[in-house]
Amino acid sequence: MKWTVISKQLLFDGFFRLFGVELKHDLFAGGQSPVLRRELLDRGHAVAVLPYDPHRDEIVLIEQFRIGAGDDPSGPWLIEIIAGLQEPDESPLQVIHREAAEEAGCAIADLIPVHRYYSSPGSSNELVQIYFARTDTKGLGGIHGLDEEGEDIRVRVLSSDTAFEWLDSGRIDSALPIIALQWFRLNRDKIRAQWLQD
Repeated sequence: MKWTVISKQLLFDGFFRLFGVELKHDLFAGGQSPVLRRELLDRGHAVAVLPYDPHRDEIVLIEQFRIGAGDDPSGPWLIEIIAGLQEPDESPLQVIHREAAEEAGCAIADLIPVHRYYSSPGSSNELVQIYFARTDTKGLGGIHGLDEEGEDIRVRVLSSDTAFEWLDSGRIDSALPIIALQWFRLNRDKIRAQWLQD
C-alpha cells in the first residue's frame, strides 16, 4: 500500500502548526483514492511519565487547565500525568527528567516503557511515549510549572487505590492518565514487590 502527498501548505504557525495537505492513497479493493484534502495538526512527539513510590504506594498526578476541555460541564482543569513535547535535540528520557522537575519538583529513576501510541491520527501527527518510574513522594506537592510557558500546575500525590477510584468514577478523563493507570493497575503488585526488594 502506497500513498502520495501532492501538496502541503502551512496554514497557521502558532503554539502548534497546521498544514493543509492534498494526497492520494491506495485502496484496499485496488486502485487509488481521489485527491483528498486533509488538515494536519503538527504537534510533534510527546513523552509522559507516571511516577510511583513503592514504599508509600503513592503516585504523582498533576492538575492543569486544558483549552480542549473548555466546554466540559466539570470545567477545563484536568487530572493528568507529567508530560511534555520532545525538542528536536532531546531524547525521550531527557524530556521525562526535565518535565518531572518542572511540573512536579519530582526526581525519577528506574524507568519502564509502558506504551507508544498516536493520540489522534485522523488529524494530528503527535506520537506519545508513556513511561512508568520510581520516585519518593515525601514532600511532593504544591504549584509548579514555568511562568514563561504560562504553566500553573498543581501536584496531586494520591494513594494507588484513590487513583484507581478516580479512574473508575470518571474523574480522570483524558487518554494519557487512563492508559498509564490501567497499565499500572495490571502491574502494580509485581512492580511493587520487585522495587521493595531493591
